[in-house]
Amino acid sequence: MEAAGIGGAMLDVSLVPGLLAAGVGALIFIGLGAWTGLGTFSLAIPNLPPAGQLNGAEFGWALAIGLAAALTGTAIRQLARVVRPYVERRQVLLTPVVGLLVAGLAVAYSLVSGRSSSEVLFSGQTSLGPLIDDAAGYSAWTLVVLMVCKGLAYGASMSSFRGGPIFPALFLGAAGGVALSHLPGLALVPAVGMGMGAMSATMLRLPLTSVLLASLLLLADGLAIMPVVIVAVVVAYVASARLAARPAIAGEDPAARGHIADEAARTGSPTTP
Repeated sequence: MEAAGIGGAMLDVSLVPGLLAAGVGALIFIGLGAWTGLGTFSLAIPNLPPAGQLNGAEFGWALAIGLAAALTGTAIRQLARVVRPYVERRQVLLTPVVGLLVAGLAVAYSLVSGRSSSEVLFSGQTSLGPLIDDAAGYSAWTLVVLMVCKGLAYGASMSSFRGGPIFPALFLGAAGGVALSHLPGLALVPAVGMGMGAMSATMLRLPLTSVLLASLLLLADGLAIMPVVIVAVVVAYVASARLAARPAIAGEDPAARGHIADEAARTGSPTTP
């Protein structure tokens, strides 16, 4: 349904080649005949603690996490929207400057926290599992610094670079969930699932896909926590849509309002280099 809404009249043109590419890509990993392929690959996060039974407090947390994700994601998109016109005027000069700022944020996070700068510098695909596995090793202060640096790097990169928007959103949501899991009434796995789903819904504006991503990444626990993930995703999606209905900033073309976020869902938006 979401693909149909995004593709519109171009759905047939974009869907069929993508479907064929997915099939050919799968053969590269699983092999064909005597060729063994590259081996299977899974994005699911292993060794998670049992999710347990959901409780009423976690549904309350779902509302709060959805609102927090909407505010955070909207701020990131707004940062990209403000910076982008300046970079477009002098791309050759300012694009490397933005890259240096992102690198500076990564170095600053590493110096302050003692953690790897790759958690800020890259998309978060390879850092997502270790972040959740070692959740107890991250202090609340470290997680706050991580989210601030990662969010600023994400927004700055969206204004200047191109790349996938999915894993930076998932990583930010997971980091927020780990931070909130230190509070009473919220277990780690539901917190991470709600954070990933809500942040993805805010940045991608694809609520069904966001629920699916969070559920698949958490394996069997994803099914157990799906009700609260759905609540967080719906709240984040509605709240971010409401926040996006704002007056145009100075110098912005009203017709281009929301262009960055829509481009992220349609073609792959800029993200961390």
